[in-house]
Amino acid sequence: MAADTDTLTSRLLADHGRTYADEAGITLRDQPAPLYRLLVLTVLCSIRIRAGTATAAARELFAAGYRTPRAMAASAWQDRVDALGRAHYVRYDESTATALGEGAQLVLDRWHGDLRALREEAGGDVDALRGLLREVPRIGPVGAGIFCREVQAVWPDLRPYFDDRARATAQDLGLPHTSRGLGELVAPEDHARLAAALVRVGLAPDALERLRAA
Repeated sequence: MAADTDTLTSRLLADHGRTYADEAGITLRDQPAPLYRLLVLTVLCSIRIRAGTATAAARELFAAGYRTPRAMAASAWQDRVDALGRAHYVRYDESTATALGEGAQLVLDRWHGDLRALREEAGGDVDALRGLLREVPRIGPVGAGIFCREVQAVWPDLRPYFDDRARATAQDLGLPHTSRGLGELVAPEDHARLAAALVRVGLAPDALERLRAA
């Protein structure tokens, strides 16, 4: 059984273990600008839209120069709409452009443009961290989970963090379905990759069935 679990975990990482931050072109570090870009990606992922569309929209926004909260807050609403449109992030483009502008101003006013201050405000309490994230326009419980799932790559005190989506897929695959149990399957530096892999597989029925069959 242990060998099967090890094989399945290795396949998950090898075939599906790319984080969404990496797909969006974010080189994640514990620094203000990349942390903010992860927050932007979280906002984009926080509605019912394909993950590929959300990551493409993030890349368009970053290519347009909106890579810091100050740049985002200073940008014109229509320019944000246009960037989202280029990624075919339609239907939600206008409301998302508004949320991004308001969220950038919140980050500037509340945390002086540095989300490490949000982390400090949470004081090591994951529930408090999720609650603070939900103060950002558009981010709800799912979005807070997305941010925590990805940011654990550079915030080790969050590890192991596997949100409801990741744990549900793990259960479907017969893997441990608690954060602690999943965290024991891989090295700590791979927790974010395993979490992303489980979410990706959960969103792709064919991939889930292939792994089940194996």
